[in-house]
Amino acid sequence: MAFGITFEWKYGKLLLSIFRIGMVVALIWYLRMLIAARVPSGFLYSVGLITAGALGNIIDSAFYGLIFTESPYHDCVPARLVPPGQGYGAFLHGKVVDMFYFPIVWLRMPKWLPFIGGEEWLFFSPIFNVADASITIGVFAILLFQRRFFREEVLDKQEDSSPQETSSETDQKATESGQAPPPGDEQLQKGLSDD
Repeated sequence: MAFGITFEWKYGKLLLSIFRIGMVVALIWYLRMLIAARVPSGFLYSVGLITAGALGNIIDSAFYGLIFTESPYHDCVPARLVPPGQGYGAFLHGKVVDMFYFPIVWLRMPKWLPFIGGEEWLFFSPIFNVADASITIGVFAILLFQRRFFREEVLDKQEDSSPQETSSETDQKATESGQAPPPGDEQLQKGLSDD
């Protein structure tokens, strides 16, 4: 979960932390496979950004609640560093630190729009951190450049796996075109034994 979205459930934070850990383990394994397969570097960097962002959010949720006091959203009271274990949460129950907020413009929605007609709406209201931005940039890079990433990979595999024509394929093509097939090993050996 990113951009300040939370689970309003007692074990939601623990479930999210365990999910993040599982995803980071899977992404690290996937990165090792990508490196071994020599995929395009842009794709590798994109998956690396996603992995680094997820790892950063895990570190926040694991330790932030243990060593800081709580700091609610849009409250100007900053969190204070406290001795370990005196924070607001337990291990893996901490909140991820979101520090960036760039509201762009308030818009009044037309009255004819269902559900939000006539209301004011803040364009780009998420609160996020560097890890969220890293994950988002990695995902968007994959979506925007997927044709380039995977086309290069497919072309490389086609060049590596294109086998040389066998002599039987060459003989068959020559027969279909009405030409005499080039002498094969058997014909060559027969010709040499006749001499």
